[in-house]
Amino acid sequence: MPSGFVSASTRLLIGPGVPVETKVLLDEIKETGSERRLGVDFQCPMLEERHKTQECDSEHLSKKIGSTKSGVGACNAERALRMVKLARQEPQLRPFVGDTAAEIHQSLARGGNVMVEGTQGTFLSLYHGTYPYVTSKDVTASQACADVGIGPTDVDDVMVIFKSYVTRVGEGPLEGQLSRDEVLRRGWMEHGTVTGRERRAAPFDFNLAKRATELNGGTQIALTKLDVLFPKARGIKSRTELPLEAREFISKIEQETQRPVTVIGTGASESDIIDLRSASKPETAKPTLVVKGKKSISMRG
Repeated sequence: MPSGFVSASTRLLIGPGVPVETKVLLDEIKETGSERRLGVDFQCPMLEERHKTQECDSEHLSKKIGSTKSGVGACNAERALRMVKLARQEPQLRPFVGDTAAEIHQSLARGGNVMVEGTQGTFLSLYHGTYPYVTSKDVTASQACADVGIGPTDVDDVMVIFKSYVTRVGEGPLEGQLSRDEVLRRGWMEHGTVTGRERRAAPFDFNLAKRATELNGGTQIALTKLDVLFPKARGIKSRTELPLEAREFISKIEQETQRPVTVIGTGASESDIIDLRSASKPETAKPTLVVKGKKSISMRG
């Protein structure tokens, strides 16, 4: 489900570039009460149990690469061979299936706001990431556009989301990786959302941040978990009230990336946010791409 489900007035769409697993989607629809506001593109590829089996049976993927074995890669590979089942062929999804690309452009023509949500970190990109320890497709903002059916001229802003430290699950390089004991001591231990595996962690990498901003064409930055890195920042609602070391950290990110940090997360609550986006900025009908808000449409790409 797109993260926009938290806004009760938002229409939720899943674009044709997104593999869909029927049972998982139906469970999430029920869990979020989104039966009346979800649309699934008729060309979404269907992720089936055999795709998971293929990945589990692959020693290369499951052991060397450290795949989540969710079946997405096998599903994408089958689609490239033009053999995959599509959402329009899935009877259980019939009430939700439609032309989401057409719907998004109709919304734009009416002056609606559209947020496109990307998925996975930039350096898991098949083209730009730490190959072969990557996912099965590109995950940058330009791919998110393609996944939902909009062109680059439709986009006004690209918000790149950074965590205040770096984490990685599975195999692959991680510059500055900390020991497990040190990760626990700092309170940085996390677990993968799909597999539950522990994530490795390292301090914030300014070079990676700059590169990610360039690859995504980022226009602004959202920074999460500042309170984990600087506990005294927890719950603060103003940038000027943040502790000095936290303000200096944010300033260095802005200096290295040449982009403003406009949204800062200072806690686990949805209200623990410092929002520096200008309230006077004119509303636009074009999408804001979120890489990892009038009535709006939230697209999953």
